[in-house]
Amino acid sequence: MRASPRPSREARTRRSIFFVTGDTATFFFAAGQFEAGRAVPRAGFGEGGGAFLDIGRLFVRYLGTCGELALTVQRSVLTVGRMTDERRSAIALIAGSAGMIITMIFHPGGKIAPEQLDQMIRLNIAVHSLALASIPVLFLGAWGMSRRLDGGDRLAWAGLVLFALSSMAVMNAGTLNGLVAPKLMRQIVASTPETRGTWQMMLNYNFQINQAFARVYSVGASLALVLWSVSILRYRTMGLGVGIYGVVLGSATAVGICSGLLTPDRHGFAILIFGQAIWFLLAAGDMWKIAPSRPA
Repeated sequence: MRASPRPSREARTRRSIFFVTGDTATFFFAAGQFEAGRAVPRAGFGEGGGAFLDIGRLFVRYLGTCGELALTVQRSVLTVGRMTDERRSAIALIAGSAGMIITMIFHPGGKIAPEQLDQMIRLNIAVHSLALASIPVLFLGAWGMSRRLDGGDRLAWAGLVLFALSSMAVMNAGTLNGLVAPKLMRQIVASTPETRGTWQMMLNYNFQINQAFARVYSVGASLALVLWSVSILRYRTMGLGVGIYGVVLGSATAVGICSGLLTPDRHGFAILIFGQAIWFLLAAGDMWKIAPSRPA
């Protein structure tokens, strides 16, 4: 028995080669190549006139070479920009800030008629639920930002610690105002004249606790912005304008809350949130522009 085919059988096999490759229906046959409706002479396939660039008359000439072979289907590789940790943090800062802005825009307030109570309660629960969901996302972005701003003196990490404590305080404020207050409002509407005063007193007590937690957040988050901004100015990790704006905004809001000039009610807290959201968005823009490090 012969271990290899006879030369005559190999020749017949080569003459019977017929296959299709790619999207343009490229045909290979013994006489040459038929591509896109026209014939290409066989001699154009390479030395020896074979339909296979890596096959000579009876043996493989270029074993292992596949990048330029007629049998190799060329594939295009789509490249996508690297999603770095800075960009992930920037996305978290943008998403968290957007959630807080929407909360303050649609935050209900003012006097309402009794028939509007149910609608106001549903809106109140919705916007505060959005705020409660946005705060962890914002903190996640602040964590990544602090890693970027860290210069060895722990200023950025100190700002993150203050922001973490402030975030817990504002979540308590949102829970009281968004989840507890609606229950008390319904109790006031359903109460008798004898018990209505008690429920109103409890609602007022709930509001005072809410304001206390809001003050803690206002001062703590403002000081966190100051620490982050000082770190930016010291190490030039972001734009100079972001650092200056953060120092001015954080100092002004902290002094305003402590002195009583700025109260954490619906209007005062909205000013604070909008000012901080602008700073976070500016910081996110600078972090997004940071070029990814190339591997060595």
